[in-house]
Amino acid sequence: MSTEPLAMSFPASSITQVAAGALIAAVQTAAARIGFTAAVAVTDPGGHLKAFDRADDAPFLTAEVAVDKAWTAASFRTPTHTWNNYLANPNIAPLGGHPRLMAVGGGYPIIDNGRCVGGLGISGGSYEQDQRAAEEALAALGFEVPTG
Repeated sequence: MSTEPLAMSFPASSITQVAAGALIAAVQTAAARIGFTAAVAVTDPGGHLKAFDRADDAPFLTAEVAVDKAWTAASFRTPTHTWNNYLANPNIAPLGGHPRLMAVGGGYPIIDNGRCVGGLGISGGSYEQDQRAAEEALAALGFEVPTG
């Protein structure tokens, strides 16, 4: 039996509002260079919306998709494009029915010094374009770019 005291909580880190805004700006810059308009969502590590932006001519559905990609990435600490392989497993496939789970590229956990501090979701381009813009923006701000 351990004599160490029972840990009752742990410190949680979250992306700052300033960093969330900078990440959105970096995504919009990357999206413009790649050739698409985007909706961009940043959540805290619990999947709650922290910051959001939708380009003037981005389709309205991109807003909801971006938020759900960020939620999925933060919730499971894994990029959303990995979910297609996960959902092929019949033991995990029932999660595909969750209304917020987004198994489409463009969502990434925001990792700072090995800790998930939020989620990033991008929608508006192809899944490859969304992923590329996310990866470029995360790298530009010094966040880790998870592979999957």
